[in-house]
Amino acid sequence: MPVERTEPQGAEELYRHYEVYETIGSGGFAKVKLGRHLLTGEKVAIKIMNKKELGEDLPRVQVEIEAMKNLSHQHVCRLYQVIETTSKIFIVLEYCPGGELFDYIIAKDRLSEEETRVFFRQIVSALAYVHSQGYAHRDLKPENLLIDADHNLKLIDFGLCAKPKGGLGYELMTCCGSPAYAAPELIQGKTYIGSEADVWSMGVLLFALLCGYLPFDDDNCMVLYRKITRGKYDNPHWLSPGSVLLLNQMLQVEPKRRLTVRQLLDHPWVLKEYNSPVEWHSKQPLGYIDEDCITEMAVSLKRSRESTTRLVKEWRYDHTTATYLLLLAKKRRGRPVRLRLEQPPVYDPYCCSPLHQGMQVRTASPPMLCSRYCNRSIGMQFSPPAEKRWLGSPTAQRKQPITARRPQEGRGREREPNKENMAAQQQRDVDIFMLPAPPTPASSKKSTRGPRTGLTTPTHKGKGARTDPLTPHGNFEPVIGDFLLGVTCMWSRIHLRSRSLDLAGTRDSGQRKKAGKVFGSLERGLDKVITMLTPSKRRGLRDGPRKIKAQYNVTLTSQTNADQVLNQILSILPEKNVGFNQKGYSLKCRTHGDYGKVTMAFELEVCLLLRPEVVGIRRQRLKGDAWVYKHLVEDILSACRI
Repeated sequence: MPVERTEPQGAEELYRHYEVYETIGSGGFAKVKLGRHLLTGEKVAIKIMNKKELGEDLPRVQVEIEAMKNLSHQHVCRLYQVIETTSKIFIVLEYCPGGELFDYIIAKDRLSEEETRVFFRQIVSALAYVHSQGYAHRDLKPENLLIDADHNLKLIDFGLCAKPKGGLGYELMTCCGSPAYAAPELIQGKTYIGSEADVWSMGVLLFALLCGYLPFDDDNCMVLYRKITRGKYDNPHWLSPGSVLLLNQMLQVEPKRRLTVRQLLDHPWVLKEYNSPVEWHSKQPLGYIDEDCITEMAVSLKRSRESTTRLVKEWRYDHTTATYLLLLAKKRRGRPVRLRLEQPPVYDPYCCSPLHQGMQVRTASPPMLCSRYCNRSIGMQFSPPAEKRWLGSPTAQRKQPITARRPQEGRGREREPNKENMAAQQQRDVDIFMLPAPPTPASSKKSTRGPRTGLTTPTHKGKGARTDPLTPHGNFEPVIGDFLLGVTCMWSRIHLRSRSLDLAGTRDSGQRKKAGKVFGSLERGLDKVITMLTPSKRRGLRDGPRKIKAQYNVTLTSQTNADQVLNQILSILPEKNVGFNQKGYSLKCRTHGDYGKVTMAFELEVCLLLRPEVVGIRRQRLKGDAWVYKHLVEDILSACRI
């Protein structure tokens, strides 16, 4: 019978064009996963939302999507594609590997005035552009600014933005945003101007960059609101007179006395060491058409340039839009404007083999499916269905998804290795048990291979052939692969034979028992072979902590023993009322509220730094208030005395 598909209708488009990797963030009703666009090879962030869980917040998501469709700026996170199904919304966004600006601040305790100025000019540029398009962001904070691969900021999360029909000077009434960054007029319930409220939030953000903490902070919301309405805060001694003056001009309780974004563009503090105003105009104007990208898409997708241009200019934010924008991003980074002609996965629900049932097959063109009787094509590799890979199957827990091996395109011609994916491929080679090309079909009269005894490599007369028996360090994949393939096909024949016996109405229970015993023994034997041989390669890589390069979200310790550091953390977490799940040297931590609801989720991982060779602790916030997370993690690490 056909395998029933569990993914919502329309989600096939996501898995047809993107590889989906691990979760890199979550919060509220959204989960963000790392992905890769197959045609361009570019990494993307995929925001996944469940419509049912969104409930009343669904209009907010629609506001965010519409705003991002209308915004195109070098310091605003780029929207690539929107995929909507009956139950889910997938938003494909620009990937920023540097993470949140908030994590960068707490990792460095506070930033120097020079580094703060670099970031602040980018924030002013983004806000000036957003305001010029008639939008007020209304939720400006370090968690909503991401750092890209070039160490530049990207503004995100337009779910609370507003575009007044009467223009940006039109008064708003909705009180929204984060309390610590909210302007006094918002928390007092007064009408307010969106751009003026954004300037107040920018002042709080500037203070956090320069000081490493908030100007107005308290666990009690009412006390916090009183501090904000008074507008009184303490300036630390390390702030320069210019910084103190700028903060005072932005954190004015009276909105009309605050600086405007226009005034910030050429403010003396902002101009220092630059001697030029902030450039706020978009370097990526909306609707710009690049001829090189159009030409590559037309040639690769076998369309005319005119029809390709017409499709791109529709700006539907479908796969055509995503392909064009990702190609444009490659060009701006100086990379070749080239598409990878990946064949989309082909789904065969009628495969007879229990190993292959419900699997996707990715092959070279033309696609060749696993047929009813398991006649596999040479060079074909099987991977779990995309929906299972995404929904938490064992494959989803791997750091790299399964991709296909392609057959050679011609004799005597070697495919050049893709340097970009060499590191990822090495990991895949460890994680994936590869099935080799099948043996000669049964219809052939003569076998091209000689008899084989035991687990030994075949003897060939060709140059460089191995003649030694297989050792534990030998290459056993071809041998075991052929063995598994033979068992699979035999398994399928027995399965089909047993079904034919039942359909024929035979009463010979002995035959059925015999077939069942053979079937069960083969199944158990196959499981033992896979368990015995395959994981042995992976265990060696997971015996110790990961070795990584120094990152801003990694705290260095004075220890050289990773196990000792891990044990210290494990002893402290229960004392801080922090629950956790352990996987090797990684801890998924969480705190709960009064009614059992998860209020904070974060990850701690004990790792080894390559240079210097010391033990570090990588931390990442997944859910919850950023500053509460900061204080909690600092408390945990200080208690460990590491």
